[in-house]
Amino acid sequence: MGERVCSVIVRLTENEKILLQKKAKLSSMKMEPFIRKLIAETEVKARPPGEYVQLVREINHIGNNINQIAHIANATRGISQEQIDMVKKLQNDIVKLMRGLS
Repeated sequence: MGERVCSVIVRLTENEKILLQKKAKLSSMKMEPFIRKLIAETEVKARPPGEYVQLVREINHIGNNINQIAHIANATRGISQEQIDMVKKLQNDIVKLMRGLS
């Protein structure tokens, strides 16, 4: 890719400019790189909400807990009712987190 020496003037209405700024901000980009991505026909997605990162982190923790319980069950060739209840609780926690995001 060469040095950017060409410029293009585009006239927008105030509403169009506001919309462009808003979309660029949602994608965590400045307007120029955002426009370049649009020109290159690259799909520009909105950045996921901050809760998404927290949700992924929580689900990872819950998954680790479930894996530890599964490892114990495999090692001892059995699983207690308490461990089954713990897995059910962790699954319910995942469902609650997912519902809270939408």
